[in-house]
Amino acid sequence: MQRGDREVVINGQRVTLTEKDAAHGLITARDFGGTRKWRTCYTSDGTGHAMLYTVSDQVIGEAIPVHERMEALALIHDGQQCHGAVVRDLISGELSAYLARATVVATGGYGRIWGISTNALINEGMGAALALETGVARLGNMEAVQFHPTAIVPAGILVTEGCRGDGGLLLDKDGHRFMPDYEPEKKELASRDVVSRRMAEHMRAGKGVPSAYGEHLWLDISNLGAAHIDKNLREVKDICRYFLGIDPVKDPIPVRPTQHYSMGGVRTDHRGESPWLHGLFSCGEAACWDMHGFNRLGGNSVAETVVAGMLVGEYVADYCYSSHGQVDLSPALARQFVERERASLTALTANAGSESAVALRARMEQIMTDKVGLFRNGADLESAVGELADLLARSKQVGLRANNLDANPELVLAYRLPRMLKVALTVALGALQRTESRGAHFREDHPARNDRDWLNRTLAFWPEGDTLPSLDYESLDVMRMELPPGFRGYGVKNIVEHPASAERQAEVDEVVEAKPDRYSRQSALMPFKHLLPVRYRGRNARLDDASS
Repeated sequence: MQRGDREVVINGQRVTLTEKDAAHGLITARDFGGTRKWRTCYTSDGTGHAMLYTVSDQVIGEAIPVHERMEALALIHDGQQCHGAVVRDLISGELSAYLARATVVATGGYGRIWGISTNALINEGMGAALALETGVARLGNMEAVQFHPTAIVPAGILVTEGCRGDGGLLLDKDGHRFMPDYEPEKKELASRDVVSRRMAEHMRAGKGVPSAYGEHLWLDISNLGAAHIDKNLREVKDICRYFLGIDPVKDPIPVRPTQHYSMGGVRTDHRGESPWLHGLFSCGEAACWDMHGFNRLGGNSVAETVVAGMLVGEYVADYCYSSHGQVDLSPALARQFVERERASLTALTANAGSESAVALRARMEQIMTDKVGLFRNGADLESAVGELADLLARSKQVGLRANNLDANPELVLAYRLPRMLKVALTVALGALQRTESRGAHFREDHPARNDRDWLNRTLAFWPEGDTLPSLDYESLDVMRMELPPGFRGYGVKNIVEHPASAERQAEVDEVVEAKPDRYSRQSALMPFKHLLPVRYRGRNARLDDASS
């Protein structure tokens, strides 16, 4: 950030901001919507890549071994303690047991169970599936799935929310900027679930742009100018050039809402550990760590990656050196799990079944897209659960044309498919049972957010031999919340209030009035410092905060 004047685009208009001298040299932030503050630090539009390359460079610099082309097939456990994982070499097919005091699932989300997703091809939900298949660990909030407003058509590749944060506009087939009609205050910078639904509603009203790949809308960033796009949105420009053959400096970008982020995952405590299977940790998008709730604000995955990676890594190290981590790892148990997986793979290659893994997966993706998507309703969800359960049963009769156990992509798809179907069933059943709308989970037949009956987390586990997951619910204590449930200013207020919300809000207001200092206020409302590793308990600095 540089001191002095700079020009930005806010609400479609060019505005001059003046940066204070004290801000000079700090990391700049852009408006990522959903809140009143510009809160998202960035590196052009390649923040994720910058983080990824930095971490990989550190791994190399610290000589940390990385075993590439290896895939976990099962978690080794005794029903109470995780002892590691059974791992398959994707090249040789060899199975190995990795015994460990602590095992961390950091496999990302599960977006590829939908037909079109912004996720990488590898995000098939295998980490969640392996935890689910233990029958012990729980998955949390699996029905909470975010659709991003601006994925390009038809490829589904994401163009960053920074486009709208920097001043880009959403237009319909008539060139009309429609978001102010729906959200006059936040406009294009409403939260992602809201923008996505407004876009879908507008297309339903006949305002979509027809194309060979279905209807879409336009994202116009030409008002930002070539210099801004070339500097701050250069990856967007490359995506448009290589995948669409257009120049966003001059041409609008065809976009529509597409599955993007998984708020659900392996349910953990604040340390990243499963409360049900000790020694099993999870972080990032693979975890339900309570960074997001039922929706994710743009940029929060960056915070989740940095903060969870830092904190959970510390907690894992502490666990391994503590008495809890001093467990007797069992080679006999490991051999049992390895032989189980070897027998399963051998049976799969010997199966003369007539089902095609490719066809079953394609059908699963279509069901999820059509019936467990941006808009949900009871009839479609019930149908989805039934059809997915049928696909899971049929997946046991998948036949292979190539029966070798070494490098065999057909085999890989065949053993991943039932796990993907289990994840899909967990999402669909959770969505069916949750008869309300909350965050990214929107039920057309239950449009109200029901804090009275549904202010809880969904917990899912899959007992061995069952055909469907079992669901349980974890209640939330409103009287411990720093920000109790309330109306957040989107659309029409449609909330079934929690009976304790008003009481807690009164307590919060009283604390805020009595304690103007943000540190004492935080300590009174939501103390957490004692949960952090000692080195992170210091005060965080803020610009113009004399007490920091």
